[in-house]
Amino acid sequence: MAFERDHQTTLRTGAQAGARAQAGPIDMGLRAYMLRVYNYMASGLALTGITAMAVAQSESLLQLIFGTPLSWVVMLAPLAFVMVLSFGINKMSAQTAQAVFWVFAVVMGVSMASIFMMYTGASIARVFFITAGTFAGMSLYGYTTKKDLTGLGSFLMMGLIGLIIASVVNIFLNSPMLYWVISIAGVGIFVGLTAYDTQKIKLMYTADDGHEAITKKAIMGALTMYLDFINLFIMLLRLFGDRR
Repeated sequence: MAFERDHQTTLRTGAQAGARAQAGPIDMGLRAYMLRVYNYMASGLALTGITAMAVAQSESLLQLIFGTPLSWVVMLAPLAFVMVLSFGINKMSAQTAQAVFWVFAVVMGVSMASIFMMYTGASIARVFFITAGTFAGMSLYGYTTKKDLTGLGSFLMMGLIGLIIASVVNIFLNSPMLYWVISIAGVGIFVGLTAYDTQKIKLMYTADDGHEAITKKAIMGALTMYLDFINLFIMLLRLFGDRR
């Protein structure tokens, strides 16, 4: 009996050691995957910021882009890139997906150059750092929490749809009150989506994926996090930005 108990203990210890040994590479792979997601996102944000500032410093470019019907093309072009990546990622190579993501970041920078015409540079910088701190905290929560955020995500997606509809309606109403309500609700929605999307991106990782699949997942994850950051930044800028 003693021998049997010792044998069972040995088996359990060996199984636990094997599980830890197997979990090690998975944890390392997950950390590398998430680091790639954040690197892509940060690089995209940097490229967008540089492009926006470069365009904003050129009066002729501002007039050409935002003083003509070309402004509609610039505003709608980022949405087209998001749709191309979202629906065509499986047919693309990893290199093509990366190229589309970088071009999207540049086009987004051109479209966001208009904020330098509307808000002071100091308030843009201030709101950017507020956004960065809020985003980092909520993303860390989404990565570390053991709570399933699926239910929260479904609720927030319904809220996002309502937010889009309200924004379209306010284009025609031009109501300052609805504008502030949309901005406040938008902050709450994108703060929550940051945590939810982080957890969702984390759960997308599997150790069996090849390099090509991991790269595509990282790009799509970076696109999702990028959009959360940009939208949170815009909503906070509406609330706390100092207008020119």
